[in-house]
Amino acid sequence: MSALPTLTIQDSLVALMIAVSASDETIRTSELVKITTIVNNLPIFADYDANTLPIISRIVFDLLEPEEGLDALFALIRQSLPERLFETAYALSCDVAAADGALSGPELRMLEEIRDELNIDRLHAAAIERGARARHMQI
Repeated sequence: MSALPTLTIQDSLVALMIAVSASDETIRTSELVKITTIVNNLPIFADYDANTLPIISRIVFDLLEPEEGLDALFALIRQSLPERLFETAYALSCDVAAADGALSGPELRMLEEIRDELNIDRLHAAAIERGARARHMQI
């Protein structure tokens, strides 16, 4: 693989959401809809070009191919994402994981990796996870 690309703050958030979605090797429609809805509606993405999504997806898929790819992805994220947005990144990742109504083992492991890499406090993580679960409850 050539030199790592540079990501914007929004690219980093998108990359984490895609990584969570792809973690179980099945990107579900509900997860794609959730990512698109987040990008189209949250203020942090107000000036983001949604046409960048396929490019960021390709970067994430390419990075995750080799065994050490997750480390490379997190290195990119830490380079471009300010610490004040770490909890936002985790919250968006949790929302994507919860979008299909079920969390698989690989998704849970990916969320744990994100939590660890971004140094999300356990209590804050639990609150973020509970909020995601509450937002995605089904009747």
